[in-house]
Amino acid sequence: MAVYDRATISSCPYKEYKMAEKMKLEIVTPYKKVVDIEVDEVTATGKLGEFGVLPGHAPFLTSLNIGELCYRTDTVSVCMALNWGYFEIKDDKIIILVETAEYSDEIDVERAKAALGRAEEALKKLTPEDKQFKVYEAALERSIIRMQVAGKATRK
Repeated sequence: MAVYDRATISSCPYKEYKMAEKMKLEIVTPYKKVVDIEVDEVTATGKLGEFGVLPGHAPFLTSLNIGELCYRTDTVSVCMALNWGYFEIKDDKIIILVETAEYSDEIDVERAKAALGRAEEALKKLTPEDKQFKVYEAALERSIIRMQVAGKATRK
């Protein structure tokens, strides 16, 4: 990359380059497109932990765990519970493909608590070697995430 001093900065080929101010966010489930909006920032839970992206982020593709996704547009933050999927960012466009996506205010907390109780009871009777252990472990994780995300809707 060339280095320019003040005298030649007017001829710098990068002077017209501006970082994007917004990113396009699309969240798609097998049933519908849940989100299609311009955002300032996104955080999500990947296989290796939580990550965040801002406009101008380098392209990458990663898998998502059961977890929380939050996005910010201007002064509004929105949180969702996601159930496994993929996250790709390229050219300030984010595409997220997931099994399920629920807004915090759409989550039925009582249903999530009931699912949590069922998963805990089932796990008490199983060993990690049982075929159903992973199924109930995922159900437990989903229930916990759903209740955490739902709690954010009530604190606003």
